[in-house]
Amino acid sequence: MSDTDSLSRSQVVTAFFRNKNDADRVVEDLVQAGFDRDQISVVAGGETTSKGSYEEMGFWESLKDLFLPDEDRHTYAEGLRRGGYMVAVHAAPGEYDRAVTILDRDGSVDLGQEETAWRSEGWHGNEPAEGTSLAADYGREQVIPVAEEELRVGKRDVSHGRVRVRSYVVETPVEEDVTLHDERVEVEHRPVDRLVAAGDQAFDERTVELEETSEEAVVSKDARVTEEVVVKKRADDRTEKVSDTVRRTKVDVDDTRAPRRTDRG
Repeated sequence: MSDTDSLSRSQVVTAFFRNKNDADRVVEDLVQAGFDRDQISVVAGGETTSKGSYEEMGFWESLKDLFLPDEDRHTYAEGLRRGGYMVAVHAAPGEYDRAVTILDRDGSVDLGQEETAWRSEGWHGNEPAEGTSLAADYGREQVIPVAEEELRVGKRDVSHGRVRVRSYVVETPVEEDVTLHDERVEVEHRPVDRLVAAGDQAFDERTVELEETSEEAVVSKDARVTEEVVVKKRADDRTEKVSDTVRRTKVDVDDTRAPRRTDRG
């Protein structure tokens, strides 16, 4: 199985199957999984006794729009020539892993092992077969796709952690000394032996009341704000330079033909 980026943001996922039933089954499974039929391509091969380069070039043309590496295209072309089927899925970035899982689950063939077996039978891969030449295929076009990648820079939010501020109440024991005043009433009987004087008012009725008092500590508290904690978000904009590489296809033409001579009378 191989994949490659197309000029759009989709990725092409390809898989090889030995027969039409397996290829049809994986197509239905892809549709059931939510892939549109327009995203799925099937290239059918055919049994043949010919092993020349002309037939391989026909399969080569059918694979040219998938942007496969040349070695993979030759391998797929040989598999198609032997009667296999290739299923290609143009998957969006979020669909790539799902497409690979379905293709693997439905019994796609390991082309690496197949290629080893074919070479042991005498297949030469992308080397022209003995006695044939692709350049001798008169009138057939060979197309080299020229591709170029475009850099797209997006943005996403990245969390760098949280700041949590929580207020709670703690109690701290405090002590303070206070002086309290007590007043007590004492009754004392003093023995006296003297004559009643005129001002003694000895036989008048009198009532004397004295009240005992004592001070006790009274506690009261005042709450005062001593500090404020302010929590807020500040937004800043910054410019960041993003560096990457983009690929594009360059084609060099090496023309070694001798210039034509024109005879003039």
